[in-house]
Amino acid sequence: MNISRRAFSAILSLTGLAAVLGVSPWRLFGEARAQTIVEYASMTCPHCAAFTKDVFPKIKSDYVDTGKVRFIFREFPLDKIALAASAAARCIAKDDAPKYFALIDIFFKQQTELVNETLATINRVAKQAGFSEAQIKACVDDDPSTKQKIIDDLKYANETLKVNSTPFFFVNGTPIKGETSFDAFEKVIKPLLKS
Repeated sequence: MNISRRAFSAILSLTGLAAVLGVSPWRLFGEARAQTIVEYASMTCPHCAAFTKDVFPKIKSDYVDTGKVRFIFREFPLDKIALAASAAARCIAKDDAPKYFALIDIFFKQQTELVNETLATINRVAKQAGFSEAQIKACVDDDPSTKQKIIDDLKYANETLKVNSTPFFFVNGTPIKGETSFDAFEKVIKPLLKS
């Protein structure tokens, strides 16, 4: 497709205008903006594990994978076990988002083992990801910065956003508290996609 210099300049002007107005330039061309779901979850919360297993896959296939919804996961550890698992996932994955979410999924699937045999479960998962026990201990136990970042995020969510339980969701800023079915999410998401 050949675009003339004049058409290119017009597109740049519209993009600049959209940026000044604070809207996505794609809205100017009629493309719908993705909606956002933010989840706050704890690795030891059975309702969070149920959401991850039963509801999230359908949200992902119907809305996230199609670009209609952006899904953001936030750690909200309710206890030391959940904090350790969250820190381990961050340490092991570093900046690799798919690896991080795979680890979170494993911890939710092995939640009973995580609660009953915390250290053994974290070490087993870390080993499967190529980490030694010494490496995971150095990151989770010996370096307090990873845990502190998670605690700081939790404090902000609790004090500023009023998150006080898990799972806790925000759909475009609207809070939804507790375990929620796919149908309940769909009732909230569908009207937003029409606007």
